[in-house]
Amino acid sequence: MTVPKSPEDFPRPLPDGAPACAPGRVKVLFPLPLLKAYDYLLPPDVAAPVGAFVRAPFGPREVFGVVWRGAADDSVPAAKLKTICEITSAPPLSADLIDFIDWTARYTMFPAGSVLRMVMRSGDGLTAPACQAGYVLGPPPDPPIRMTPQRQAVMNVARGATGAEPKPTSALATEAGVSDAVVRGLYNLGALTRVEIDPDPPFVEPDLTRPGHDLSEDQQFAAEQIRRHINNDKHTTTLIDGVTGSGKTEVYLEAVAAALARDPAAQVLILIPEIALTLPFLKRVSKRFGAEPAPWHSELTSAARRRTWRRVADGSARLVVGARSALFLPFKKLKLIIVDEEHDGAYKQGDGVIYHARDLAVARGARAGFPVVLASATPSLETVVNVDEGRYDAVGLTARHAGAAMPDIALVDMRATPAGPGRWLSPPLVAAVDEALSAGEQSLLFLNRRGYAPLTLCRRCGHKMTAPNSDTMLVEHRFENRLVCHHTGFSMPKPKACPACNAVDGLAPCGPGVERVAEEARERWPEATIAILSSDTAGARAMREILDAMHDGDIDILIATQVVAKGHHFPNLTFVGVVDADLGLSGGDLRAAERTYQLLSQVTGRAGREAKPGRALLQTYQTKAPVLTALVSGERDGFLAAEAGSRRGLGFPPYGRLAAIILRGPDERALQACAQAHRAAIPPADGIEVWGPAPAPIYRLRGEARIRFLVKARRNIDIQRFIKAWIGSVKIKAAIRRVVDVDPYSFL
Repeated sequence: MTVPKSPEDFPRPLPDGAPACAPGRVKVLFPLPLLKAYDYLLPPDVAAPVGAFVRAPFGPREVFGVVWRGAADDSVPAAKLKTICEITSAPPLSADLIDFIDWTARYTMFPAGSVLRMVMRSGDGLTAPACQAGYVLGPPPDPPIRMTPQRQAVMNVARGATGAEPKPTSALATEAGVSDAVVRGLYNLGALTRVEIDPDPPFVEPDLTRPGHDLSEDQQFAAEQIRRHINNDKHTTTLIDGVTGSGKTEVYLEAVAAALARDPAAQVLILIPEIALTLPFLKRVSKRFGAEPAPWHSELTSAARRRTWRRVADGSARLVVGARSALFLPFKKLKLIIVDEEHDGAYKQGDGVIYHARDLAVARGARAGFPVVLASATPSLETVVNVDEGRYDAVGLTARHAGAAMPDIALVDMRATPAGPGRWLSPPLVAAVDEALSAGEQSLLFLNRRGYAPLTLCRRCGHKMTAPNSDTMLVEHRFENRLVCHHTGFSMPKPKACPACNAVDGLAPCGPGVERVAEEARERWPEATIAILSSDTAGARAMREILDAMHDGDIDILIATQVVAKGHHFPNLTFVGVVDADLGLSGGDLRAAERTYQLLSQVTGRAGREAKPGRALLQTYQTKAPVLTALVSGERDGFLAAEAGSRRGLGFPPYGRLAAIILRGPDERALQACAQAHRAAIPPADGIEVWGPAPAPIYRLRGEARIRFLVKARRNIDIQRFIKAWIGSVKIKAAIRRVVDVDPYSFL
């Protein structure tokens, strides 16, 4: 993306700690879907800087909010204003974060209070939790106490912990294999000393004296270029464009070290797209810096999330690794953002406030004046165009680390060599797996389709099984004997009879999912160790166990969806078979070809990452498709140039701007009337086209019908201003919801 200008002009950050507006009056923004901050009185002789967390009455309750910038309305009599109840001891939000919240609200067209909600989360980090009791070994009791095996076990654990962190009662008892009462008894007898433990201890400072990995010449050059930008202490966006396995991570970890060393209070954020990547990546960063970075993702416990939030806010968490929402943590002094796998669609948030974390990361760095680093083996066309037009810098890594070669990629024409009735693996793909098994090497069979079959229909009447009150197909999961909707989460046992015609055993699966491919694989290779990796079949912990087993060579054939595509290193994997390379090429998504190239390039890049050469076969019915021929030839730049040319001619991103307006509600008649009212209210504007209203491709979802408009504008047009003027003139009924998606990535 081009770093967008604000849709409306508004001020840059005030200095940290700047006083609030008028003495005795402040503006307070609450983490609610509110468009503005409200005026409040301060208690007598109390001051509150902009950014301070406060508790204030709002309606019938008291709510935590933040003192916001802007002048209070002095014309309002003080008697009409409510008084703030409490100013918390939590560190105030930084001026650049307040600026970022305001900017994000204007850019995404969501209320500022909704954006603040992403920063404050549950609010449990605003007050320090009560300290816990911990125990360490005390001086020898006099007289000595009688030792039982249980007491001795506790003493042995405590003795091993001497000089380290004290252990809470439960942890000490669990490690010793005894009850809590044994621990408390030893304390009462004087054998253990009780100390208070902060339940949210600070994270250990990264050790910046530890050397990183030995870098190749290309890596060293790339690291020096990024270090130069960091030392200039101003904003730049730099792309690390490196083939899979080229060591991009080691390069940007050098940038992390440089940013942390330059300023002892600096904080760094590394964004990664998938939860499945978090644990191994945390271990990798811990090994590099000798300290655990602060994690942030949805699988954390509430206590772990509170700890990270509090320590980010007070500045003691200097290095944070997290998913997209980590961008809204309350950093005290953020000085560098890394966006790994910057092309990944997981950075687009589709619920609540709709945003793209990569684009907002660039905007945050630009507004606050610090560098941003993007890394990818298959960068997005938006990023490539920004590099070509000089808005971003780029450093390239053209070879794999340690001399490993890129895999050979070939197409399998399914018209010439079909898989056979009821089969999905072609003879060339089967032969390649046989070859890998004979050599004691691993294979990956990739199909980006979860479950057993994507469609279940009745052989007798043709009825398709769909989710209740939705137009979404139910996917069969044979291992669980259930039909599941991947859009709504609905799940039901697979019925014996068709619900439309009552034909018994008439429901048949259509098409393959990973479970069906696994069924065929187990028939073909009964002696092989086979595993399935999919978000449906494994939670985060089970997924991690499968990935570890694959890394350690304990799996012969892994059958996986896109969760395997990025960031994983399997030393003995030499063959990748793509079951359906055409899967992502259909539909009306303007990024379909680009996404297919990115996904298949990442998947095939898992093969041959060490000494053994790798190869990949892509099963297809479209052997002339440009994206597939580009993968085989390795002509990425030519493919991107052709893709850019087609979008430039149509005025699509990154050469134009898009925004979607989605109307949804349970009453179709009222929804249609609302859509027509919007159509009639479209203001004339040069350089802007509005398409619609049109039913969404998935028209019914969770009991609501959905109608879409698509706004297309020239790149230099303030599309937010146009939309604000347009939709602001149309009143909608309470039962209808209107959502704006600036820069949409999904058109369903």
